[in-house]
Amino acid sequence: MESLTLESFEQASEIVKKVTLPTKLVYSEYLSKETGGKIYLKPENMQYTGAYKVRGSYYKISRMSEEERERGLITASAGNHAQGVAYAAQQFGCKATIVMPTVTPLIKVNRTKSYGAEVILHGDVYDDACAYALKLAEEKGYTFVHPFDDLEVATGQGSIAMEIVQELPTVDYILAPIGGGGLITGVSTLAKMLNPKIKVIGVEPKAAASMTAAFNAGEPVTLDSADTIADGTAVKRVGENIFPYAKENIDEILLVEDDELIGAFLDMVENHKMVVENSGLLTVAALKQMNLKGKKAVAILSGGNMDVITMSSIVQHGLIQRDRIFSVSVLLPDKAGELVRVAKTIADAKGNVIKLEHNQFVSTNRNAAVELRITMEAFGTEHKNEILQALEDEGLRPREISAKLY
Repeated sequence: MESLTLESFEQASEIVKKVTLPTKLVYSEYLSKETGGKIYLKPENMQYTGAYKVRGSYYKISRMSEEERERGLITASAGNHAQGVAYAAQQFGCKATIVMPTVTPLIKVNRTKSYGAEVILHGDVYDDACAYALKLAEEKGYTFVHPFDDLEVATGQGSIAMEIVQELPTVDYILAPIGGGGLITGVSTLAKMLNPKIKVIGVEPKAAASMTAAFNAGEPVTLDSADTIADGTAVKRVGENIFPYAKENIDEILLVEDDELIGAFLDMVENHKMVVENSGLLTVAALKQMNLKGKKAVAILSGGNMDVITMSSIVQHGLIQRDRIFSVSVLLPDKAGELVRVAKTIADAKGNVIKLEHNQFVSTNRNAAVELRITMEAFGTEHKNEILQALEDEGLRPREISAKLY
């Protein structure tokens, strides 16, 4: 059976039910209020393997011959496809070898191993890992499962669109992240078959906009670099096989800066109690670029596999970015009671001091100046400005400095 036909999408949608959890749409009151539309989230971060990738992998392996499976499978992945293939291979009882870039977060490496796959770390980015996996496939006769440039894999990913349209038949927009293009190809192709009026919007990290580059050139091109915190979508070149379908069915591509993903992470954690990885946040961050008044939009949250160290760093940056944590330096005469005066001024303005550094040696004339560096919590920009004003009114002349929590 050919892929990317309505029949194959229907078949894939049934087959993937064996390995997926039902990720029902989540209505986001917060994002709906922000955008003026009705915003729903498709939480693929809640899948067994923490991402949508198991759909394409499982469907692909289900279409293989016994002989192809017995040779053993190999793939390359920055993490989510790795877990998808490893889990799907385990279900079919076949051996899987996964080549991952050396910078892959530990949680993704360990999870992949936990599904019984052999993991080889090689290269700095996905593209290096992929070249090595293809070499091994040739040398050892393994069956290669491409993470995105495969029509059967894209068909499996398209099952997401089937579920969205069944649950919300009147959807106006579906937003999907783009790395190599497998997800958006499956989703956009099926969405247009089911209802040509649905607009499918792709979202890329600005620093790894390989589909945008391909659209501009009329064919896939290789970017010089793909340096983004959205590691799951850090792909330098989109797929050749899927590109014609993507070009035909994607309505628009939006680009998102890394900084915007930090705020989106906080929004998800605080308002939805959900951990979503950076690539999965692209669709959420892109909503504010669109005019969604009176429209129904579904943002696909492609995955939630983020290690705790990355998470803590993003939370810190996010709090600083939103003026919920900030630092100031004030110069005080070196005499008793000055520290109390500063502390009282901050307390009266309802600021909360997290850290104090008192440096007596900032000036040779200690009577003139001792530096006090204060890191504190505020409710946001407005509150921060009130605290700064209170310090100013007290004659303390605060100077804002870059905040550090460590």
